[in-house]
Amino acid sequence: MGKDNKNANIRIIICIVMVILIFSGFAFRLFNWQIVNAEQYQEISAQSTSYIEESDATRGEILDVNGKPLAVNKTAYNIVMNKIYIKDDNTNSVISTLLDLCVACDTKWVDVLPIAVSYDTVVFENDSEAEYEYIVGESMLNEPKLSSAQDVFDALCKRYEVEDVEDLQRRRDIVSVRYNMEKSGYSYSDVYIFAQKVSQDTVAVVSEQTQSIAGVEIRVTNERVIKNGTTAPHILGVVGSLSADEYEEKKDDGYEMNDVIGKFGIEAALEEELRGESGTKTIVKDENGNVVSETETKKAQPGNTVYLTIDSNVQQVANYSLLKNINRARAEGEALKKAAKKSNAQQKDRYGEDCYCGGAVMLSVKDNSVIAAASCPNYDISKYYDDTYNVWLNTSEHAPMFSRTFDGSFAPGSAYKPCVALAALQEKVISQNTLINCTKHYDYYKDDVVNCMGTHGPTALHNAMTVSCNYYFADTGRRLGATTLYMYAEKFGLGVKTGIEIDESVGTLAGRDSTTWYEGNAVQAAIGQSDNTFTPMQLATYVSTIANNGVRYKTHLIRKIVNYERDETILYNDPKKPMKVEETGISKKNMTLVKSAMRNVVKNGTATPVAAYPKAVAGKTGTAENAGSDHVIFVCFAPYEKPEVAVAVVLEHGAKSKYAMYTAMDMMDAYFYDKTLKKVKAKSWG
Repeated sequence: MGKDNKNANIRIIICIVMVILIFSGFAFRLFNWQIVNAEQYQEISAQSTSYIEESDATRGEILDVNGKPLAVNKTAYNIVMNKIYIKDDNTNSVISTLLDLCVACDTKWVDVLPIAVSYDTVVFENDSEAEYEYIVGESMLNEPKLSSAQDVFDALCKRYEVEDVEDLQRRRDIVSVRYNMEKSGYSYSDVYIFAQKVSQDTVAVVSEQTQSIAGVEIRVTNERVIKNGTTAPHILGVVGSLSADEYEEKKDDGYEMNDVIGKFGIEAALEEELRGESGTKTIVKDENGNVVSETETKKAQPGNTVYLTIDSNVQQVANYSLLKNINRARAEGEALKKAAKKSNAQQKDRYGEDCYCGGAVMLSVKDNSVIAAASCPNYDISKYYDDTYNVWLNTSEHAPMFSRTFDGSFAPGSAYKPCVALAALQEKVISQNTLINCTKHYDYYKDDVVNCMGTHGPTALHNAMTVSCNYYFADTGRRLGATTLYMYAEKFGLGVKTGIEIDESVGTLAGRDSTTWYEGNAVQAAIGQSDNTFTPMQLATYVSTIANNGVRYKTHLIRKIVNYERDETILYNDPKKPMKVEETGISKKNMTLVKSAMRNVVKNGTATPVAAYPKAVAGKTGTAENAGSDHVIFVCFAPYEKPEVAVAVVLEHGAKSKYAMYTAMDMMDAYFYDKTLKKVKAKSWG
């Protein structure tokens, strides 16, 4: 033991001596740099300057549930100007050379100056007020008294030292580039993108002609490409350049003015996952401005790739069938209106002739993942930045960019009745055998009279659901009360956000969200009218919760997130381990009663067109009064015994619910029988 202790002491002494020697070396070097040779090293430092240059990160891609590309990357080429290699007094000359090359190659360059020249006249372009305010404001000229285009242009020419350029158009173009350089933060760390997505022919010409011009580079970048832009535009969203407000908000998070950012949809909701991290390179220049070294200090990291829960085939079928059946509803409405006018019929003047819009959703019952979510009118998001197409997007009467599926909120009509029945059964205000005598006009409240479509006499729950008896459900709603009813509705996902990752409407619940309320309004609320309005996504979540015996899962669009190389999983929403949001507390017996009644709606009631479907379907129709033709709704789940999918279809002003049913059946064909869009086009329901 004594010998071991002695050896241990020797090792400790050796370590101490080594540490002392190392730190002594550091101290000597610091003394040499800072004291002995301080002037020499200060002179070297003064003769060189280092700059940090950032490199772009590759954005992650977006795929459907089966890995089919939705938004991916394609190699593109930008012409850039790098300040590190361009002397300030040579900037205008370099710009002029690049302008000549772009003209020769018929290539567009980035031109944002809101001033145009024609012969000897200088004018502001249309819609240039915001740009004008920026130019004369504190951020640039700080001369708010400048009012004419000529005065503003002259001030910019002076600022950028181009007064001696004789050709007015060339002078204007150089000013445009210099203006955008300054606005976008052109600096030693941020290159200026002179032209974007240029052709390979242009790349070859510019590369050859600018070999002797320092600071002009062709940089490989990634262009965002949408594969089939009509598949899921309301879900995908787009990326775009940062606005001034976005830059101010995001600059502390590492964003530069030239960066792109998700504007809406998944591109915006998962910006942090998709964006990636830029790399950096340290460049050292000597006192003459010559580059003496370049060192990569941080490698760029690509963004993560996102797999959606969307099945592209079912989504495309939903898009097609929804539009087809909207057109059919409108055509029938126009024919009926024409016939009514010809016969001078004193009937309602709305038959579906105003049906142009709608939404359709399919969820997986086992985890509430979104299989398809179609909105009509649809649009092509790959053309979003096409000027002519964008004008149509923003001026079309039927607002194609507005998602009826996520943001559209519609009165559910009788599709709300299963919720009413379940709440009433659970609260014991009715039983399956309770008889309510339907005399057609329910006038318990004289100011809230409810009219039924028939005179059904003494009616119990099963038959009341089958024939959609308004009288029965109005009286049930009165017994239940509005507060109890909307509390159950919330549990089923109505009037609350479903949890999807992109923006969605919360909807409206009668009583809870009503600005004015009278006790008698409960009878209107119970038949899906009053202030009740829900999104198609909420309606699908609601019927999925019924199919799941009262368990509501988080509705979601993301299946998994992986790294760019797709060999590491970052997040996985396992369908076998769904996220439970709510348990409604409805007993299994009561759930079975209502589901059985919904099955009978299809077999013998208001949804008999669906009775022919090869899978057993349980569902409920809805017709909601509003300004114009009635909205029509169909919600369902299938197969009845072992539910796999829940579907909700809304036709705005559709008038005839059969067309909503045809859309639901086409979607189920795509899911259950792998029918492609081509096959559905060849033979669809109805």
